[in-house]
Amino acid sequence: MSKSTVTKLFIGSGISIVAGALLVVLAVWLAIANDVFVMKGPDIVGLHPSALAWSCLALGVLGSVVVIGGFAGGVVSWIGALLNTWPIPGKAWFVAVLLLGVLNLGFFAMIAYLIAGPDGTRPSVTRARALAGA
Repeated sequence: MSKSTVTKLFIGSGISIVAGALLVVLAVWLAIANDVFVMKGPDIVGLHPSALAWSCLALGVLGSVVVIGGFAGGVVSWIGALLNTWPIPGKAWFVAVLLLGVLNLGFFAMIAYLIAGPDGTRPSVTRARALAGA
């Protein structure tokens, strides 16, 4: 997977996470604004059954699915970054992206990789010379 593909997948995943979260917030806001929830003090104890309640529920579920899909895309882009940095002779980028991802800091690893990381699918000048025997 090329670095440009990893970049597009990571950015698309981030956009879908934000869009899904906005859908969930919109669903809850609509439900609160239209008295869909049955309240007992500060607690929600039920729902007023209506078409709007079902619509808000569907919108919330859709937003949740979009957020989960965005997180899955983020994991796939992280795996793509790992596969992309593996063929590089120095393993510093691979180890950095792997450890930061395992330590739950994958977002920062991906940002660093996208800004300054090497593209393992593109042969560098030094690798090309080494392969050519020069």
